[in-house]
Amino acid sequence: MLAKVFSGAVYGVDAYPVEIEVNAGHGEPKTVVVGLPDTAVKESSDRVWTALLNSAFAPPMGRTTINLAPADIKKEGPSFDLPIALGMLAATEAIPRESLGSYCVVGELALSGEVRRVRGVLPIALMARDQGCRGMLVPLDNTEEAGVVAGLPVYPVRTLREAADFLAGKIELAPHAVNSRDFFVSHSMYEEDYCDVKGQENAKRAVEVAVAGGHNLLAIGPPGTGKSMLAKRVPTILPPLTLEEALETTKIHSIAGMLPPHQALVARRPFRTPHHTISDAGLLGGGAHPMPGEVSLAHHGVLFLDELPEFHRNVLEVMRQPLEDGTVTISRAAASLTFPCRFMLVGAMNPCPCGYYGDTKKDCRCSPQQIHRYRSKISGPLLDRMDIQVEVPSVSYQDLASLGKGEPSSVIRERVVAARKIQQERFKGLKMVACNAQMRSKEIQKYCGLAEGPQALLKMAITELNFSARAYDRILKVARTIADLAASETIDESHISEAIQYRSLDRQWQG
Repeated sequence: MLAKVFSGAVYGVDAYPVEIEVNAGHGEPKTVVVGLPDTAVKESSDRVWTALLNSAFAPPMGRTTINLAPADIKKEGPSFDLPIALGMLAATEAIPRESLGSYCVVGELALSGEVRRVRGVLPIALMARDQGCRGMLVPLDNTEEAGVVAGLPVYPVRTLREAADFLAGKIELAPHAVNSRDFFVSHSMYEEDYCDVKGQENAKRAVEVAVAGGHNLLAIGPPGTGKSMLAKRVPTILPPLTLEEALETTKIHSIAGMLPPHQALVARRPFRTPHHTISDAGLLGGGAHPMPGEVSLAHHGVLFLDELPEFHRNVLEVMRQPLEDGTVTISRAAASLTFPCRFMLVGAMNPCPCGYYGDTKKDCRCSPQQIHRYRSKISGPLLDRMDIQVEVPSVSYQDLASLGKGEPSSVIRERVVAARKIQQERFKGLKMVACNAQMRSKEIQKYCGLAEGPQALLKMAITELNFSARAYDRILKVARTIADLAASETIDESHISEAIQYRSLDRQWQG
């Protein structure tokens, strides 16, 4: 007999419906899976057969044909195990066939019949709700992830036997739902805080300006001055995630298999710190079955690249386009996938190979050629995209020995949120612009107009310091952010002056 089961699969960051048709008939005892299955899906027949036996069910005795529709899209992963097993049971009339038609089912099966967690449950749950499904059967460990989707009853199942008995009406399962608001409150706290940072007031001010406008930041200084410490606390002053942003971020982490069991949402801004040995595929995403890379896992958060010159140059260069567009496209022969990647880039590096060039406490042992070779690993176009470049000097003994606490992250975040609200109001109605760092040429001309005094100051700086055209735009964007922090409608000389200071390293690089 023929049975149909509704399931779903992930394509990029979204999901599409998959209808699983199972036909059990007479003939040679054999199970055939069609519909462009990958190896993991083809092997599901062996897992399902054994799971049925160990769950005290009788598998189909004749030829069993399993079709995964649509047949022109490749199906990947083990998430079809549970729906295939239930389809086999319905085809052999072990459970009512009509009970399957209104549920979306996903799950991997162990040989014992236990249902294991799978990736990409959140986008599949969103798709199932949009398709009007009556409910969704998911592995127990994926319950919270699917439960955040309002309007979709989610039923957690531990074993194949439990799922079959529920559909047969032998047992009842309570639908699970997650209160997103309560989850945010209980999971949005940070352990780090800027009150732990000793000294470095100028660097902390630069970080505040960068976060307030969504600007990329490069910190340069000797080892042990607190560059990594400053970077790790950037998420603590970013505006809290909205539910829409959390869903987008969670979808990416779910698809990549990075979401911990029983976690409903990514409630805090992501902070990704890849090692400098990472490949371009690891950073941007890729593989035989394209998966999100670090830039996408940092979506709506921070990507921190420590020891920036140690990264392979080609890895850094391929990041330039995603920085500008906020998306990364991975093209393969079979398909082209686009993943979102709007993140704040924070880089840290030493001023020279030994790390002590320009330091007042230790002498630099590097030759001019070594320093030039070291700095040339960071290309000019990439350096231009770092809106704010700040020096992080050695911390004085007085600052280290001070018992006083610095300004807490909560206070800095209030100023950042106030500046972001000004920008949200300014860019209301613009789809591609949410903060000052994302302004394009026409927005810069409209919102960064200068009076005669600030214009003369900027002209003098551009001429004497030989800044690029891109650096000119970055200065205006940063100056606009500084003015927003001061709740000023116009950009004055002090805002331009501070913004120029954050490009002073350009001249050192050229020298």
